[in-house]
Amino acid sequence: MARQPSNPSSTPARTVVCPTCGGDSIYSPTNAYRPFCSERCKQVDLGAWASEDFRMPAEAPPLDAQYGDPKLQH
Repeated sequence: MARQPSNPSSTPARTVVCPTCGGDSIYSPTNAYRPFCSERCKQVDLGAWASEDFRMPAEAPPLDAQYGDPKLQH
């Protein structure tokens, strides 16, 4: 007996949390905005990246620290 190939459209859609609003978002090819739930949430996230809201935390050097190549500092 030959095995039938699995049909991806027959599998239930996975629901994930929208990274912007925290609501339910369908994670499947039918959702053009995945992992976001809507175009609005996708645009809000893009705006946050553009305005540099998503930055890696970094410690600023002390105000009296020398800048440049550490090998050249005395």
